[in-house]
Amino acid sequence: MPIADKVAAAKQIDALLKDILHHGGFKLKYRITVNPPFAPEAMLERPDILVELAGPDSSLVLERGGEMLRSLEHLAIKTLRLEQDEHEKISFDCRNYKSDRLRELRLGAEVAAERVTKTGMPYAFAPMTSRERRILHLVFRDHQSLRTESHGEAADRHVVLVPKDYKGAVAAAPAFSRRRR
Repeated sequence: MPIADKVAAAKQIDALLKDILHHGGFKLKYRITVNPPFAPEAMLERPDILVELAGPDSSLVLERGGEMLRSLEHLAIKTLRLEQDEHEKISFDCRNYKSDRLRELRLGAEVAAERVTKTGMPYAFAPMTSRERRILHLVFRDHQSLRTESHGEAADRHVVLVPKDYKGAVAAAPAFSRRRR
């Protein structure tokens, strides 16, 4: 379901960010775009509202795998009271972090697909966010010989790439010492 009034939603996000950036003392600027144009390679994610952050504190936003970037996005989603299936309607980015991550995910997906095709054995990706897992599921949804499954709980949730005709049990993913996003 699309956001009913995108301009009003953008104004709510603007007010939220002004408050957070002012009280947090962050040296950041932002641009909010309603119905942003996207390149064909970004078609897996087509938000209704894009918020782009920049400034001297950009590195803080991107530390720990973009944790603050995701947190700001989460606050905006909660402020707008979006349902779970509407979370992709809002997207925050900083210094092209998300497009770079999308390229990284696609490259990893290609390598994993080649490995699974050659070996016939499942491949477990490292734990990732629900949005990143969704992207991997979308990348492989029409694949002729491979399928994806999500396994694990909470911070250890990850995608496993499996041959479509694989009959064995999908083994648990190796223990990940550090959550990578």
